[in-house]
This record gives sequence, structure tokens and C-alpha cells, in this order.
Amino acid sequence: MSKYLISIDQSTQGTKMLLFNEDGKLVKRLDLPHQQIISDAGWVSHDVEEIYANVISLMQKMLEQTGIKAEEIVGLGISNQRETSVAWDRETGKSLAHAVVWQCARAAAICDRVEAAGHAEMIKEHTGMNLSPYFPASKFAWLLENVPAVKEAADAGRLCFGTIDAWLIYRLTGGKSYKTDLSNAARTQLFNIHTLSWDPEICEIFGIPMNALPEVVPTDAEFGFTSFDGTLTSEIPIHSAMGDSNGALFGQGCVAPGMVKSTYGTGSSIMMNIGEKPLVSKNGLVTSIAWGIDGVVNYVFEGNLNYTGASITWLKDDLQLIRNAGETEELARQAVQDDTLYLVPAFSGLGAPYWDSYAKAAFIGMSRTTGWKELVRAGVESIAYQITDVLQAMADDAGTAIEALRVDGGPTHNGYLMQFQADIARTRVQIPDAEELSGIGAAYVAGIALGFWDKNIAERMGRREFAPAMDPETRDKKYHGWQGAVRQVLAHD
Repeated sequence: MSKYLISIDQSTQGTKMLLFNEDGKLVKRLDLPHQQIISDAGWVSHDVEEIYANVISLMQKMLEQTGIKAEEIVGLGISNQRETSVAWDRETGKSLAHAVVWQCARAAAICDRVEAAGHAEMIKEHTGMNLSPYFPASKFAWLLENVPAVKEAADAGRLCFGTIDAWLIYRLTGGKSYKTDLSNAARTQLFNIHTLSWDPEICEIFGIPMNALPEVVPTDAEFGFTSFDGTLTSEIPIHSAMGDSNGALFGQGCVAPGMVKSTYGTGSSIMMNIGEKPLVSKNGLVTSIAWGIDGVVNYVFEGNLNYTGASITWLKDDLQLIRNAGETEELARQAVQDDTLYLVPAFSGLGAPYWDSYAKAAFIGMSRTTGWKELVRAGVESIAYQITDVLQAMADDAGTAIEALRVDGGPTHNGYLMQFQADIARTRVQIPDAEELSGIGAAYVAGIALGFWDKNIAERMGRREFAPAMDPETRDKKYHGWQGAVRQVLAHD
């Protein structure tokens, strides 16, 4: 009988279910999108009941479309959009409000209040992260303060807060398992990365009851068992849960200090493995936990960007300049190369290394040669510029040059973007011959824990490479222009 392993990559745009065989090869991928709920105020939400229903539906479709037997599936790994914040009732298992998505800055005033009270420096010291509405601490607080059902559940001792992994694990196990892993806990701004536990002082500052937070376990722990609401004839173990960017770091094989990857998705996460000790960033980077695997905790520097692939979606859906993302490469090549236009996509503020929640998006530097192709090219190039900002901060903090950048995600199919990234960052850009690195990483961790694969599974991956080719003078001129454009949109320069 053949054996297979499933991973779920619960991303911002939808649910992906991936099926891997005993050789570690992806043999089937299924997707279901979920609604992006955007209010008139620009708040971004998800219906997590819809997300859970999609997970169950995909398992049913996986069995139907592949013809594999339920008993051939040996385990499950989960990767997830990280900072998206969920509240649900411990007794009913039902959500109490739409989830507050990681992109959403509705809790900015709460962070302002906490900063005014003088807590920002302590929070950064304990969590490794600058105080920001990007993280769940303030999102949880917003839900408590603004959604009566959440407050009522807290008062009754029935409230569960969690990131998407904890929500899925709770529902998949029928409420038997209320757990999250180290990588997700470390992104909440409520978790002390030095003591590896929820921080009572920070929880009190944000008004978060500690009994409303999940148990934190290693990334390769046994999280519980699931039959996908009876879809499978017997239960299988959930043996990994990790943030999507952390999953991509592991899937890319960035297991040694100094190795760097960037995930190009709706937003982007750039991560550098810094080893077994947390280092402090001087340049606005987050220090966080990569994973806890086989009894060892690895740490990372990380920079997060709100709008990278989402900028291309904006060009398509809102400006209607393109019909699909695939058109952007040729249009960027056709654009006037000396046009001085930049797009700073601060649609919900700017993340690393600026951390300005109040910055506003803008096209800057229009000239008479600026047309629709130049607008598209500016959107594409904004991705590379933002990532380069973070890479430079990492190199400075780590005291080492970045020799190569391992990349993944849909935009890596754009050859113009990849070459421009190599040119602007002045480093080799390496693209794996496999896709879905977040889900692959979660699968690898679960499979290794179950003895399904050996520890070297990630080393089997091939890569193609883009090397820097732009002359230094042109590169510096373009990058200095970008930095000037960013300064014009910052609210707190």
C-alpha cells in the first residue's frame, strides 16, 4: 500500500491542500479561495468558518480526485498566514467575530495608547518586535474592546484567542487540542522569546486573559488527531504547525545561520536564520523564532512587507491596468527604462524597516514619459525595492554580506522582477524547482517527525539563479530615488 502525507497551507487568499508521496514529491494540489472582507474604512477581515469549511471540502475533493484510500494518508502538517487573529467560543467551537487579518491596521490607536504609557521598549525587549498593529496583541485587544460577544466569552471564561493554526487545530480535533507552535506564538507580540512562554506583563498591558491563549508546543509536536469531520475512516496525527514564512524557510533548506529567504506572496516575509541565540536588531527588524524542532530552537531576523504581490492585485482589480499578473513582465520590459516613477505601496502603512502605520501610498516621480506601462513597472519594481531595504538592514545587523537570496512565491515567475531583484539587492537570487515552499516546509517537518522522510529531504531540491548585471552607477541612482520616494510618504520621518 502506498503512503502519502497531507499539508495544508492556509494562506491569505485561500486554502491550499498538498499531497506528497513517499519520495517527497508533490503529486496533487487543490485550492479554494475565501472572501476578502474589506470595510469602507479599509479594515481587512476573514470569515474563519468559511476557511474551515474549505479545509474539509478540500480533503473530500482530494480523495475523490486522486482515488487514494483514506488509510494511505499517514499524517498532516499545517502552515498558515500568521498574524491573522481569531476569537472563538471554547464550548461551541464557533467563531465570535470575523478574523482580523494581518494586513489590517485597525488597532493602531491601541498601539499608540500602549506606547504613550511607556511600554514600547519593554515589549520589544521581551518579544523581539517593534510595537505595531501588525501583530495579534493589539488585534486581540481590539476584538475585546469592540466586539461584545468576545468580551462576554472572556468574562465567562470561554474565550479562545489564536492565530489561524490554533483555530484549525481546535476545529480539526473537535476541540480536544488547543495548541499553537513556537513560530506562531512568537508572532503574537504576547510571547517572550527568551523565556519561551506567554508574557504575563504584556498580556496585562493589552488586557488579554492568559486563559484565553493556547498551549505553546514545539513545531514538530503531536498537535492532536483528526478525521476531517469524518471524511477519513480513521484519525491521522497533526505533526507540524508553523507560520507560512517559517515553513518556507525550512522548505528552502535555510537551516544554517546566515542563510536568507524571501517569500513573495500577498505581502512578503524576508527571513535570515541567526542560529540558536536571539540577536537584537538596530535597524527595525524583528527578532523571532524560526521553529522548535528536535528539541532545538532556532531564531531569525525578519522583515515583513504588507504589499508586494498585493500591489499587482491592486493594479489588476482596482486600476484595471492589467488582466492578470502574468502580463506584468512584458509590460515592465516595454516601459520607458529611464522613466523616474516609483510606487510606494503604503496602502496600510509601511512595515520593516520603517514601521510607520500612518504612511500613505503614492506614485512619486511622474514625468511626461509616464504612461500605463510605467505605472505597471513601478508596481513590479516596488517589490524588489522593499525587499532590498530589508536585506540591507539584515546584512548590517548580522555584520555579514548576504551571498544569496532564496526566493519562493508566485511573483518569482516574473523574470523581469527576479533580475531586477538581483540587480538592486546586488546578490544572487535562487529559485527552487518546486513551488509551494510554505506547505512543503510544513510537510517536511511533519514527515521527519513521523519517520516518513529523513532530515535531509530539503537538500534534494534543485535551483536556478539570477546574478546581478546592472552597472553600479545605474543601480545606485535607482535605489537612491526609491529611498527619496519613501521619505516623502512617511508620516513619522
